[in-house]
Parts: sequence; structure tokens; C-alpha cells
Amino acid sequence: MLGNSRKYGRGMVKNITICMKGKSKMKVISAVLALLFLVTGIAFAEQKGKICVATQEKSSEAAVREKAALAPYFLIFDEKGGLIEIIDNPFKTRKFEAGHLMADFLPGKGVTAVIGTDYCGEIVDVLKNKGVTPYNFQGSAKEAVEKLLAGKVPEASK
Repeated sequence: MLGNSRKYGRGMVKNITICMKGKSKMKVISAVLALLFLVTGIAFAEQKGKICVATQEKSSEAAVREKAALAPYFLIFDEKGGLIEIIDNPFKTRKFEAGHLMADFLPGKGVTAVIGTDYCGEIVDVLKNKGVTPYNFQGSAKEAVEKLLAGKVPEASK
């Protein structure tokens, strides 16, 4: 190639410049597309599936309860934050089994997120393995859902 550049002189340099401009344009286009993809992904990222909030009362104004599996009620919200169902927790009296029973129950209701303030032992991993992400939040159920939808509620950890 070096021999050819000497043979053709300026024409070869011009071709290399055009080729480099084309590569630079491709890099810019690729960067713009990647940025566009990232921005639209963030803009359209939303909670998929229903949200369960463990509460002491049958109201969206009720406080999020600690020990989610033992809460008297599960408030079920849709992906947009609307309260769609109130469930009398069938496992609230089953102290040692409640977490596993809740983890089996919620996916059947289409729940992909559960909000409480405390999760015992291995339940965080059990829920995640069932497709339900546990979150920690202190405040009202309504506020918890609004903040979760805004991406401002931390995931629970062990």
C-alpha cells in the first residue's frame, strides 16, 4: 500500500481522506444512534407487571408494613399506579412459612414487584428467583408506588 501511495501521489491521499471522513461519519452516526437508543430505553422504561404493597390497612394511604409476608393486606397496583385489588393476606398467621407462600402466590397474580420494609432470611433471593423484585420503603402505599414508578425506591438486599 505504501508503494501505491507514492505511485499515485495526491490522488491516494485524497482517497484516504475521503475514506477517513466516511469512517468518522460512521462513528458519529453510531454514537448518535447508541445515545438515542439509551435515551429512549430510559424514557420508556416502566414497571412491567403488577406491584404489591404489604400494608396494615385496606387503604392506599396505609403505611407500608415491615415483614411483608405477615402483613394483613396486599394492595395490588397496576403498572400505572392505580389500585386494582386488595387481598386479605392468606398467609399472615403462618409465621414460619409466610415468606415462601407469598413468593409462590404473588407471581400467580401477575406481580413483579413487592414493597415492604423488611424481608427475612433467604426471601429476597426466593422472590427474585420467582420473578418478583422486593423493594424497601417507609411511608404510605400510594407514595411507595409513585416513587417506585419514578425509579426512586431501592431494591431490598439480604
